[in-house]
Amino acid sequence: MRFDFDDEQREIKDTARQFLATRFKPEKVRELAEAGTYDDSLWSEISELGWAGIAIDEEHGGQGLGMVELMILCEELGHACAPLPFLSNACAGLVVETAGSEEQKGRWLPGIASGEGRGAFGDPEVLIDGEGAACAVVYGSDDEVRVVDLDGVSLEPLDLIDATRRYSAPLGDGAGETVPGAFAPATDRILIAVAADLVGIAQRAMEMAVEYAKDRKQFDRPIGAYQAVSHQCAEMLYDVEEARSLTYFAAWAADAEPDSLPMAAAMAKARASEAAWSVCKSSIQVHGGIGFTWEHDLHFLLKRARAGARLFGTASQHRERVAALAGLG
Repeated sequence: MRFDFDDEQREIKDTARQFLATRFKPEKVRELAEAGTYDDSLWSEISELGWAGIAIDEEHGGQGLGMVELMILCEELGHACAPLPFLSNACAGLVVETAGSEEQKGRWLPGIASGEGRGAFGDPEVLIDGEGAACAVVYGSDDEVRVVDLDGVSLEPLDLIDATRRYSAPLGDGAGETVPGAFAPATDRILIAVAADLVGIAQRAMEMAVEYAKDRKQFDRPIGAYQAVSHQCAEMLYDVEEARSLTYFAAWAADAEPDSLPMAAAMAKARASEAAWSVCKSSIQVHGGIGFTWEHDLHFLLKRARAGARLFGTASQHRERVAALAGLG
């Protein structure tokens, strides 16, 4: 199957790549990650571009575009390793729009779409980007999903592996309302968003490895000229392209062929989780000793990949789901 973006989608991708390359240079990512904060002015900028509400219906203040467009942005944000509350806000919006009541949609989606009343998501123990959010979509252990008003809810910051996102433990339940609709389709869409972020991470780590292999010389030759290094870079490309193909297909299925979505989303998340982790590790090996240092930027990608690989199920869990959907479980 040949997959290509239309003119509008290519413009979104090109604009995002240029914007993020300018705003999130490695030193900016490091500054924000080490400070444990976000740059509110940058969040305002991307909200003004319409990114926060790209997949939310126009009647609720969004752009009214689809999962493919959201996936494009998630991939570019992963490529930039951007410390922004974009993914959590998008995931909250997907759940409320897909499974929320009309009252919940009217109350929360305009703020999520504008970025001014952004959403967080997580479970009763850990929220992603809860600080400063207006609401949180919380997945319970009983398969119940609630939208929680975070006004007045205290949050205790958590220091987890990924320094490019803010994690916290909610101290108290808040005022939560159960989402009445079927949330499985929303969960599948969230898997695509997370997979796209992981594909972007893998792409960036591969690019860094290839660039280093071209520049670093041993015995008067670039190390990329040696088979042990060049083959490792080739394996990275296989991983990236496999994960990207599955993720792009899943995003297309979400918009055009929903019957294929459950299996496509599970396959994309499983492969992207493996690819991002594998490519980041291989990139560190290509970089040699310098790749293991705190001063090098690769560890931000590696840790974001590790955290993303566990969001909404591991690769192993999603492979089991694929087997079950195929009638093998």
